[in-house]
Formats: sequence, structure tokens, C-alpha cells
Amino acid sequence: MLPLRYAPRWKFASAVLLSLVLAGAIMPALWFWPDRGKILVWFGGMDKWVHAIVFLGLAVWFSGQYRLRSYWKIALGLLMFGVLIEVCQRMVGYRSAEWLDVAADSVGIIAGLALAAAGLGRWCERFEARYLN
Repeated sequence: MLPLRYAPRWKFASAVLLSLVLAGAIMPALWFWPDRGKILVWFGGMDKWVHAIVFLGLAVWFSGQYRLRSYWKIALGLLMFGVLIEVCQRMVGYRSAEWLDVAADSVGIIAGLALAAAGLGRWCERFEARYLN
């Protein structure tokens, strides 16, 4: 991890973020929507995009806290998290697990870490220097 001034807070925020993603992945899909049929048909095509975008965001989030040489650990950890999500979805009766979701997660992870390597990485250091001094 980078030598961040507020490292415990970043770790706590990371745990909360992962918990929210997991909760969102296993909660009933759009249970609050009155006309679920129409929205579920639309969302069915968007599901892989959502997976890729969420994991892109997670990759960028964690790249802000770790050095470039640790990006492979971020990728492996997020990939395992994606598999965990699919295992949890398989265990609940109202969600379905798909290996293509893990593939979409992988695409998002690769894209996020590529953005991080291109300059978005270590963003936590810049944030702390600018706003928390």
C-alpha cells in the first residue's frame, strides 16, 4: 500500500465499497420497480456492461492506494471477488450465475488498470495532498 496519511480510512472505505457491490449483486433485481418485466428485458442486455463498468471503477479505486507493481494483486483480488459474487448469486434462488459475468468483470479490471497505469493510479496521494492538508 502507498504511504497514505489516512490509510485506515481508505481501507475502511474500500471494505464498505466492496460490501455495497456484493449486496447489490445478490439483492433481488429491481424488486422495487412496479413494471419489472419491461425493465428486466432492457437490463438483460446491459448486465455485462454493468459488470465491466463496476469492476473498472473498483480497479481504479484500488489503484489509487497501491503502487504499479501491485496491480497484478489488485487484478487477482478483484477477479476472485467477481467469482465470489457469482458463487453467492448461485446460492440465492432469485439470481443467476454466469461465467460471462466473470469475463465482463475481467474486461473491466483490465481497462481500469490500464487507465491507472496511464495516469489515474495513485489518485489517493493526489487527493490527500490537495484536499486533506
